[in-house]
Amino acid sequence: MLTLDSLVAFGADIETGLKRCVNKESLYLRLVKMVPSNDGFVKLPQAIANKDYEAGFQAAHGLKGVVANLALEPLYEPIFEITEYLRAGKEMDYQPLLDIIEQKRSELAEICKD
Repeated sequence: MLTLDSLVAFGADIETGLKRCVNKESLYLRLVKMVPSNDGFVKLPQAIANKDYEAGFQAAHGLKGVVANLALEPLYEPIFEITEYLRAGKEMDYQPLLDIIEQKRSELAEICKD
């Protein structure tokens, strides 16, 4: 169940996230609950599989903004990293980062279940 305590256990910086939501816990939790279903989590690996690094960058950059604003640090770190590699158009094996992102997205999705 999604609570502030479950987000702390996940590694979120809830103090920062709440400040960005004018300290409205219900707003913060509602926004966090939407994160796991963000279409960027589908678009990012698809773009990378197609070697469309610009589309991958756009998907990663959008995800980065969402998770940064909500201070979801366990997702932010690997998304930030992949965003910077894609910004540079770097040819590399992105799968390890994609795996971490998916693992953290899945963990958050589990927390967000009712």
